[in-house]
Amino acid sequence: MAVAVCAAFALPDPGARGGALHPEVVNKVGVAIVFFLHGLLLPFASLKAGLVRWPLHALVQGTTFVVFPALGALLFLLGGDRVAPELGVGVVFLCALPSTVSSCVALTAVAHGNIAAAVLNATLSSVLGIFLTPLWLGAIAGSTGQGPSVGTVIADLARLLLLPLAVGQLARPVLGEIAQRHRARVSVVDRGTILLLVYTSFSDSVKAGVWDRYGAAPVLVASGVAVCLLVGGIGFASLASRLLRLPVEDRIAAVFCGSTKSLAAGVPMAQVLFGAHPGLGLILLPILLYHALQLFVGGSLAARWAMRSDRSSPTPPRGSA
Repeated sequence: MAVAVCAAFALPDPGARGGALHPEVVNKVGVAIVFFLHGLLLPFASLKAGLVRWPLHALVQGTTFVVFPALGALLFLLGGDRVAPELGVGVVFLCALPSTVSSCVALTAVAHGNIAAAVLNATLSSVLGIFLTPLWLGAIAGSTGQGPSVGTVIADLARLLLLPLAVGQLARPVLGEIAQRHRARVSVVDRGTILLLVYTSFSDSVKAGVWDRYGAAPVLVASGVAVCLLVGGIGFASLASRLLRLPVEDRIAAVFCGSTKSLAAGVPMAQVLFGAHPGLGLILLPILLYHALQLFVGGSLAARWAMRSDRSSPTPPRGSA
């Protein structure tokens, strides 16, 4: 990601609108590829199992699509005219995004948590996010004229996100086993496409002079917001799971599934929601920083909880969240 962003600042012309990479076409194709691969790899069959653990699922989805958006709305209102409008929208967008798929499942597995529940909630979150993310974004940022109109993007989301996801899911009986066998190569294509989308997004912002207007201030603000949101998300999921008296394996899944946000879904969705917006790089800044932070903090927590589990102490440390 850092290389893609630096490349946009050093050489923005190819990735900007009208550039040699033709981002007007490449971005749409890239979005379709990403969600087709998601559909190919997402185990929707897992939704049939484990639904009886509804307190855990309600906690995870509530944290992802209610608590985080509420925090985003609060920060958006507090920021007001004191922060760049694009950055305010970016914070709301971050808070409205679904959970990750691979990261939260991997972290839950390392920490010896409920892997099946993590897979189910990550899958469910990915599907719900296609509908709930633009609804929240329109309700919070759209009412001020700074965000997209919900009514105008639903059709585009269905065509560019949901349709490729459905096609990928339909192709699972034929291509699913092959994709799993070559998952590393599929991951390279998936992540490479996302990095290309990041590059083109920042290229437009650089060409439009967005960063010349605001300087380094948005990076500092977005970094502080990312830290506060991650601490708040982990803290809420941890406290609520204790109050619900969930088993420790479920608590681990709740923390990782409830506090993570998906860059893999966020970048393609931003391309659809904001299109040629010159400040798209600034809008994506919060999720880029949050993504890096959640991997670092999540990896540290998972390793710590795994060590305690290996010493036959299943309860995560009280001060860890």
